Amino acid sequence: MIKSTLLKSLVLLSVIVLFIQCQDKKMKEINFPPTDLSTENLIPKPLKIVPTHSAFGLDHTTAIFTSQSDKSFEEVGLFLAEKIKSKTNLRLAVNQTDAGKVNRMIYINQSDSDALGGREAYELYISKDSIILNSKTAEGAFRGVQTIRQLIPETSNDSLAELPLWPIPSGKISDKPNFEYRGSMLDVARHFFSVEDVKKYIDILAYYKINVLHLHLTDDQGWRIEINSWPKLTEVGGSTEVGGEAGGFYTQEDYKDIVSYAQQRYMMIVPEIDMPGHTNAASVSYPILNGNGKTPKLYEGTSVGFSTFDARKDTVYAFIDDVVREVSAITPGPYFHIGGDESHVTKKNDYKFFVNRVEKIVQKYGKQMIGWDEVATADIDSTSIAQFWASTENAKAAVEKGMKVILSPASKAYLDMQYDTLSKYGLHWAAYIPVDTAYIWTPEGYAGIPNENILGVEAPLWSETISNIDELEYLAFPRVIGYSELSWSTEENRNWDNFKVRLANQAPYMDRMDVKFYRSNLIDWKESKFTYKSIKKD
Repeated sequence: MIKSTLLKSLVLLSVIVLFIQCQDKKMKEINFPPTDLSTENLIPKPLKIVPTHSAFGLDHTTAIFTSQSDKSFEEVGLFLAEKIKSKTNLRLAVNQTDAGKVNRMIYINQSDSDALGGREAYELYISKDSIILNSKTAEGAFRGVQTIRQLIPETSNDSLAELPLWPIPSGKISDKPNFEYRGSMLDVARHFFSVEDVKKYIDILAYYKINVLHLHLTDDQGWRIEINSWPKLTEVGGSTEVGGEAGGFYTQEDYKDIVSYAQQRYMMIVPEIDMPGHTNAASVSYPILNGNGKTPKLYEGTSVGFSTFDARKDTVYAFIDDVVREVSAITPGPYFHIGGDESHVTKKNDYKFFVNRVEKIVQKYGKQMIGWDEVATADIDSTSIAQFWASTENAKAAVEKGMKVILSPASKAYLDMQYDTLSKYGLHWAAYIPVDTAYIWTPEGYAGIPNENILGVEAPLWSETISNIDELEYLAFPRVIGYSELSWSTEENRNWDNFKVRLANQAPYMDRMDVKFYRSNLIDWKESKFTYKSIKKD
């Protein structure tokens, strides 16, 4: 196997060397208009851009080659070829040494350069005849591929060559993320969203280098993940949602399909089983779990804080052990989210006792516990993570314990908050969050939290007021695109006046992807050739 891989690598290397040596003889010079790579509409903005003012001509004679030492690099190359075809209808060969006439090449290279810091770092070298993408890992190469995708014009320039050609500005890009955790949360409990809806959301998030999708799988209104050892959770608890619709749930095969789809896009799924509050759907399925002293009934409203597990009953922890075990077994990422918020009817000491025991169960199955910031009030250890949504006091308590913190301040980062008083969907209990407010804040040192304690930024999307993918997209886009930049780009590279121009130029991509985004009046949206079907601004 090693000899075969080495031989294949040598053959490929010889083809690439021959390709480079023959360029002057093979390629007719194209007189590209001057370009400026630094003014391209890249989101998130890369760490460093050095333009060279020429262009790479993407056309039917372009081929993709990848390092052969790691099969994952070829998979990244195949992903890029697929996305280029969907955008341009060009069919680019990948690692085919007999691909016919090849004038230009995209080479995705596994590099051990010291200049590449971290697994997601990448460098792009773009010249007239080649694009070289260097990274240490396939994950880094995948992030670089999103940059290449964004640099390909929406339409070809048919005046530069006999056949369609897409000019890509030349230069060098050096890039890596500011925060390692860059996420969005989707609440599938209040309203259920199909596997295909979730996959579409993953696709758009990955385009903007977001690497975490947190799924809020359970709440008072619905239990959305199959647990084989407790089947009534989905049979009963999965049968409803807000407003009285039919609800739904993911089988474990459905969930594994979502996880696999996300993995192919180097995105981690973080499952959340909310407890001890937000547990009515579980308690109505198995009343033995209930701890609020009332007979549980299926719930289709939006009030919070009325439900709780019985924190002093061993059966409850046997149940939680089963749930954590089954979900952890089909979740390859390191994290398990236990919720822990708004447990208003759980006695304070019972709440602390509960969180302490559940932390040990999560750790038993090899996961790190994440909880909403309330969990910091319990006696948990520094390996667990607090998600700051409401209480600065809780966030500071987490820091004092040496914990990492995920930033999701509701008044800045909640995607379910209305844009303004005229918004069709969303709530405004935390704030109105127009597109500029969503972007103009600084995660670094937010609320006095030291940078070394900040794991990253996550934009949650609660679903009380939305029930389909169109409404989801209305609330998420374009704001989540700004959060991608807040979590990837350095503070000195973030500027609202510059960002809003780059954001305006995302409209053709979102139209092509049929994203029903909110066309805020704050942005001078670029028109595209695609029929605009999105929900219009109010």
